[in-house]
Amino acid sequence: MIIKNIFSLTASITSLFIVILFSSTSSKADENNIKYYSKDEGILSIMYHRFNETKYPSTNIQMDIFKQHIQIIKNSGFKLHNPYNFKEQFSSIKLKKEILITIDDAFESFYFEAWPYIKKNKIPFILFVSTEPVGKNGYMTWDQIREVEKESFALIGHHSHSHDYLIDETTDKFIKDIESANNIFLEELGYIPNLFSYPFGEYSKFMRDYISENFEFAFGQHSGVIDLNKDKFELPRFPINEKYGELKRFSSIINYFPLEYKKLLPLEKKLTKLTNPPRFIVEFFDEQKNLNNINCYSNEADTWAKSNTSFSGNTLSIKFRAPFKPRRGRINCSLNDNGKWRWFGVQFPIKTN
Repeated sequence: MIIKNIFSLTASITSLFIVILFSSTSSKADENNIKYYSKDEGILSIMYHRFNETKYPSTNIQMDIFKQHIQIIKNSGFKLHNPYNFKEQFSSIKLKKEILITIDDAFESFYFEAWPYIKKNKIPFILFVSTEPVGKNGYMTWDQIREVEKESFALIGHHSHSHDYLIDETTDKFIKDIESANNIFLEELGYIPNLFSYPFGEYSKFMRDYISENFEFAFGQHSGVIDLNKDKFELPRFPINEKYGELKRFSSIINYFPLEYKKLLPLEKKLTKLTNPPRFIVEFFDEQKNLNNINCYSNEADTWAKSNTSFSGNTLSIKFRAPFKPRRGRINCSLNDNGKWRWFGVQFPIKTN
C-alpha cells in the first residue's frame, strides 16, 4: 500500500512541569515532521460536499457562490494547489500560499453540478470517496468516479467504507471498515488512495496512528493552514457551506496564514469524562514574534467565548471554564502578526458514555 525542549535554569516550576510533560509524551506525530520555525506561507485547504442541494444547507454550496469563491481565489493572487504535488510541497517551505480544494463524499450533485465547471476550467482538487454508498441514490457511480479520476488535476482520496461515526466503533470494526474500502478501491480503481479524510473530521489517537501506518497524509475538519510542521495525519481544512461560505467570510478565510507550533497537547483528541476538559498546551518556537497577540476562542459548556489563556515562556495553556458538550469541542486561535493573520484550530470529539 502506498502507503528539544530546554528551558533556562531560571524557569518557573510551571515551565519545568511542562518540559517534563512534553518529554515524557511520545507520538508518531513527530515522525517525518521538520519542527523548526519555517515561515512557511502554507497550503490552505477548503472542504466542500454538496452543490445546489438547498435542502442540505449545512453541507451545501450554491454553484454561483462556488464560482465566486474560485474568482476570489484568483483575484487574491493565490495559486490553486494541484494535489499531485502535495507530498513534495508539504515538506518544503512554501514561499507563496496555495489553496487546496477538497470535496468529500462523492455526492452526485458534485458530478452533475460542479464537475462540468471544474473540468472546463481545470480546477485541481481531491475527491474523497467512501466506498459503501457509491452507486446508491444521491451518490456518484464508479464509472463517474473513474471519469473524474482520469484527469490530471483530479485526485481520488480515501474516506472509509461506511462513513459511519467510526470513532464510536471498536478498533476491530474501524480496521475492518478501512480494509473493506481498500479491497473495493483495488477492484474498482486498481489502487488504494494514499490520502485519507476522517469521516466527520473525527479521530482518536488509535485511529490517527493506524492511518499513519497505512497512508501518507490524513485530513480532519478543524480549521487552520497546513505548514511543514503540522502533523501529517491531522491536517486542517476549513469546512465551507451555505452559512460559512458567505463571500465576506470566505475572503477572510483564504487570507489566513499558518500559525506554526512545535507541539500541541493532548495527543488524544477523543475526550472522555475523565479527560474532559483536557489539559491543553501549545509550545511555539523561540523565533516566533508577537505571541502575546494570540487570541483563542473555545466552545466549552456549548458556549463560544474568549478562552482563558496564559503563557509560560513560549508555551500557551488554556484553563477551560467547564467541560465540552457533545458532540464536538473546538478551539480556534489567531494571531495578528504585523498585519498578517495566522490561525490554527483544534477539534475534540466527545465520548458520551
